[in-house]
Amino acid sequence: MKIQVLGPLNADISGVQIAPSAGKPRQILALLALYPSRVMPVPTLMEELWGTHPPVSALTTLQTYILQLRRRLGVAMGPDSPRNVKEVLATRHGGYVLQIPSDSVDAHDYERLATAGRAAFEAGDDARAAATLRQALDLWQGPALVDVPVGPVLTIETLRLEESRLVTVERRIDAELRLGRHSDLLVELRDLIARHPQHEGLHSQAMVALYRAGRQAAALDVYRQLRIRLVEELGVEPSPQVQRLHQAMLGVDPALNVTAGPRRGSTFDLYAS
Repeated sequence: MKIQVLGPLNADISGVQIAPSAGKPRQILALLALYPSRVMPVPTLMEELWGTHPPVSALTTLQTYILQLRRRLGVAMGPDSPRNVKEVLATRHGGYVLQIPSDSVDAHDYERLATAGRAAFEAGDDARAAATLRQALDLWQGPALVDVPVGPVLTIETLRLEESRLVTVERRIDAELRLGRHSDLLVELRDLIARHPQHEGLHSQAMVALYRAGRQAAALDVYRQLRIRLVEELGVEPSPQVQRLHQAMLGVDPALNVTAGPRRGSTFDLYAS
């Protein structure tokens, strides 16, 4: 079985689709897939489907959805499968569990690769970090569970995944900046700061990439626009790190031209105190 949640929900067994079309069964499948081989309590499933005010028939309806999912599994598995459907989507005391390996779900493959990439980054192996983090990000096909109606539980999960994705993008760009690939990153960073107009880490990366590409005026303009947004929208100045980065560019600090050195921190912390 393969399940994709990093984008549209997709689930199949040997090419046979098992993801239902109805919204609430899709929510159940997505939530079970995010926690393979772990019991998902009935109250958590009910909260996801109906919030804090489930209908009187909620338990019966939930059981019906589980039955529908098992039927789809049974069709995809076929009569010759060595496993029983109820062994794959099993009932446990107080809940249900999808008994599949974690690497059957793209989110868990992503997290494994992201962890390995961050470890390579911290160890100073920038080439391996950049390649591994890019491999992790390539698993994404769009916003997490983009075609699934999410309740309170899945909302938390999708936010967690999206935040992790952004952090992984930052670390990958950090690694590539240390490898001297600043010119290759300019278009991507322009897009990222447009989509995250108050994100200081991405802005600092854009500033450094532009500066190292010989575009000091454009780098300083990124800072100017960030400061205007922060002051006007939040009433705060940029962080000390970004202010010091700005001053370093005004002073043409030679350290800005070093793409890789003994410091293994992020671009954002290049001028941390």
